[in-house]
Amino acid sequence: MSDLTMQKIAVLGAGAWGTALAMHLSRVGHAVTLWTHSEESARQLDAERENRRYLKSCCFPEGLQISANLAQAVAGVDGILLVVPSHVFREVLQQLAPLLGATPLHFAWATKGFEPDSLLLLHKVANQILGAQTPWAVLSGPTFAEEVAHGLPTAMVSASKYLEEAEFWAQAFHHQNFRMYTQSDVVGVEVGGAYKNIMAIATGVSDGLGLGANARAALISRGMAEMMRLSMALGGQTETMMGLAGLGDLVLTCTDDLSRNRRFGYQLAQPNAQVDEVLASIGQVVEGVKAVRAVQQIAERLDLDLPIMQQVFRLVESQISPQQAAQALLARDGKPETD
Repeated sequence: MSDLTMQKIAVLGAGAWGTALAMHLSRVGHAVTLWTHSEESARQLDAERENRRYLKSCCFPEGLQISANLAQAVAGVDGILLVVPSHVFREVLQQLAPLLGATPLHFAWATKGFEPDSLLLLHKVANQILGAQTPWAVLSGPTFAEEVAHGLPTAMVSASKYLEEAEFWAQAFHHQNFRMYTQSDVVGVEVGGAYKNIMAIATGVSDGLGLGANARAALISRGMAEMMRLSMALGGQTETMMGLAGLGDLVLTCTDDLSRNRRFGYQLAQPNAQVDEVLASIGQVVEGVKAVRAVQQIAERLDLDLPIMQQVFRLVESQISPQQAAQALLARDGKPETD
């Protein structure tokens, strides 16, 4: 193991994804502290040495530390990885900022989505709180927390306008079955990470209605076109959508039931299903619901045609039924595929 990979790292957020990433980094050999906002949760995680709520039967590495004290968790660290839901991203950053001091350290997040109220991509929120000159990276890609926790083969991207920052996190995560690629298109990576959850809801609904594999493939393909349209409108690069953070993440979340966004869509398509009841039954944050509400407003502001997204929005707002959403898409006029 090189000196670069042996770091003291705080992972902030003990949901499924934060826990899985902390476990991986600890297995690599880093000195890792996993922070949770709840004292009770910290005691339970430390006593049971697994996250039974989100990742049953995934035992923590021996060296993984647990803390509910944010100041202690980040004291003297080389790197901080933020893994909290998008709707509390700003709040946790505001708590974190006064603790960082003047010493430069490495900072990244693996949160996907837009900030719900401001509609900002998360790197813009980070710039507002930490300052535009603070180096940071965005980690994304086709990953399920459970598979990372079990050490199964995984590939992600580390995106930053600061090449050295992207490379730091790529090296920090590199280990046997885990490969991290670097890239500079932050906008494209963040749009891909948010939009794929919307499309996962759509494909879940389609499969829940029994519309078949052809319909699923069509939704993924046309969803890819919408994702590219939004990314380009916000300043992203087309090529990014063809990589891990675009196509890779889109295919993963649209085709496997480990995706809670896909499960949400599938359950929503069942007879008499109600949005609030299905959300409660999932038991975790369904980021696609928050993302589609943000993207709907962005699309209106930018006058973007995103038909699948628009039907998902109407569906989660209980304006239409799953059957009506499918019929609305099928009734659209034909046009050249590249439009």
